[in-house]
Amino acid sequence: MQTYYPIILTFVSGGVICVIAQLLIDYTSLTPARILVTYVTTGVFLYGVGIYEPLFEVFGCGVSVPLIGFGATIGRGIKQAIDESGAIGILSGGIAEAAAGISAALVFGLFVSLFTKGRPKRM
Repeated sequence: MQTYYPIILTFVSGGVICVIAQLLIDYTSLTPARILVTYVTTGVFLYGVGIYEPLFEVFGCGVSVPLIGFGATIGRGIKQAIDESGAIGILSGGIAEAAAGISAALVFGLFVSLFTKGRPKRM
C-alpha cells in the first residue's frame, strides 16, 4: 500500500505558510509587499542558521515553493559565493543563485502584461 503521508505534509505545510500570510494581511497593518519581504528574509535566515534544509527534507515543496524557498535559494548562493570569493560574495551570490527564478518571473510578467489589461483596484 502506498503512503500519502509526504504529500499530506507538503500540502499542510504550504497551506500553513499561506494561512499565516493571510492572517497578517487581515489582522495587521502590514502590506503584502512587507509580508513578501518578511518571508524572503525568513528563508535566508532559516538557511543561514541551518534550519531550512531539515524542514525541506520533511516538508518538501511545501516550504520550497513559497517565498521562504526563494529566500533559502538566495542564502545558499550567498554561502557558496562567500566560500569561493570571500566577502564580495555577500553582494553577488544571492543574485547569481536565484537568476533563473528572477528571469522567469520577469519574462512571465512581461507576457502577462502584453495579453491582459490592468485595472485599478476598487476599494
